[in-house]
Amino acid sequence: MSQQFDLVVIGGGPGGYEAAIRAAQLGFKVACIEKRKLNGKPSLGGTCLNVGCIPSKALLDSSHRYEATVHELDEHGITTGEVSFDLEKILARKDKVVEQLTGGVAQLLKGNGIEWLQGSGRLLAGKKVEFTPFEGEVQTLEPKYVILATGSVPVNIQVAPIDEDLIVDSTGALSFPEVPKRLGVIGAGVIGLELGSVWRRLGSEVVVFEALDSFLPMADKALAKEYQKILKKQGLDIRLNAKVAGTEVNGREVTLKYSEAGVEKSQAFDKVIVCVGRKPYTESLLSEDSGIKVTDRGFVEVNDQCLTSVEGVYAIGDLVRGPMLAHKAMEEGVMAVERIHGHAAQINYDTIISVIYTHPEVAWVGLTEEQAAEKGHTVKTGQFPFAVNGRALAAGESAGFVKFVADEKTDRLLGMHVIGPAASDIVHQGMIALEFVSSVEDLQLMTFGHPTYSEVVHEAALSVDGRAIHAIQRKRKK
Repeated sequence: MSQQFDLVVIGGGPGGYEAAIRAAQLGFKVACIEKRKLNGKPSLGGTCLNVGCIPSKALLDSSHRYEATVHELDEHGITTGEVSFDLEKILARKDKVVEQLTGGVAQLLKGNGIEWLQGSGRLLAGKKVEFTPFEGEVQTLEPKYVILATGSVPVNIQVAPIDEDLIVDSTGALSFPEVPKRLGVIGAGVIGLELGSVWRRLGSEVVVFEALDSFLPMADKALAKEYQKILKKQGLDIRLNAKVAGTEVNGREVTLKYSEAGVEKSQAFDKVIVCVGRKPYTESLLSEDSGIKVTDRGFVEVNDQCLTSVEGVYAIGDLVRGPMLAHKAMEEGVMAVERIHGHAAQINYDTIISVIYTHPEVAWVGLTEEQAAEKGHTVKTGQFPFAVNGRALAAGESAGFVKFVADEKTDRLLGMHVIGPAASDIVHQGMIALEFVSSVEDLQLMTFGHPTYSEVVHEAALSVDGRAIHAIQRKRKK
């Protein structure tokens, strides 16, 4: 290739394309290699925009609107006729949203003068990149810097082999041509709960199988307990300590064999979704002599600034340690570029937010109560429900609560945990507070608008010291 690039980014997902854009803003000549195709056409945006975060949220929104219309409008005095949905239109809307956003990324790259190389990239020895286009000859690029951003793929399990028909992964679950009457979901993680919720709202009888004996172990226990109770009330059948042993396809149904608390059982489904996690996508990414070190679990080894074992080569996002979250990848991509440019950029991994976009939403940032105790903190907590919040009651969104975790001795805020309306947005208040090393008192002294969901944040902070106004507090007031 005649062009000489300062930076080549392999992967056009959220982390990769944001890194490319920031580099272009800083004056680098940039190429972004992406091999994904969607419906036969080259597509930027990675898993997130094409078959992950965005299409699943579109389905979650459409299915929630349908369920709310059927079950909640009467409470507001709104009467409708017979309500139905058109699955074909729901899926078409989802595809339109994806197309709009992925097309927008292509325009951003073009507008910033970034070369989109359509095909696959492979890192060779000496920081060289082998580019194999969809059409044409293989070319060798020799950039000054490389960022590896190829993301992750779903984990497959032998006991439930994907056939892209009756047994599917998270991608296949986004495009069922009809609503399955009986749906089995293997894995009670974020993806399994979101997809299970989508199809339950549209009429599926959903059973979620979780091999662990605890629900959502990465979350605060109080949050997980409340969340499980709400999902059960909604109709999700969540079975813990349920280990899948095998699947058997008979005609148009799948018999799932599993053990629950040591008892062998089986159950038939029309569809089964496998959501047991994701793994770094490094297939054909690294030559044997590339010099890049990879862990036993397939993650690319990096330092705190995402620099690999090869000088000038960075790896970000799902390829490296830490949670597999699009927003983490985005910030790591920008950080890597800033480091290349000589800036002292750094990410505070303690303030990375986790969100589950069911209804109600669930979100948290920082330490759980259990983690704080394990780290040696003398823990104090405060919790306040949406059930007595004026805005929540007026909107019919009274489920859930806000919980704060803090250090008793220093009053420093350690974590925030939210289940309820707009949790994905509300939790950012806690993230900002953690970033600025705020105390609980800082939040207590702030004035929150009325009536808002965010007043629950204020009351939760006050409740840490037994000072919540709209609840009878048993703690000693200070």
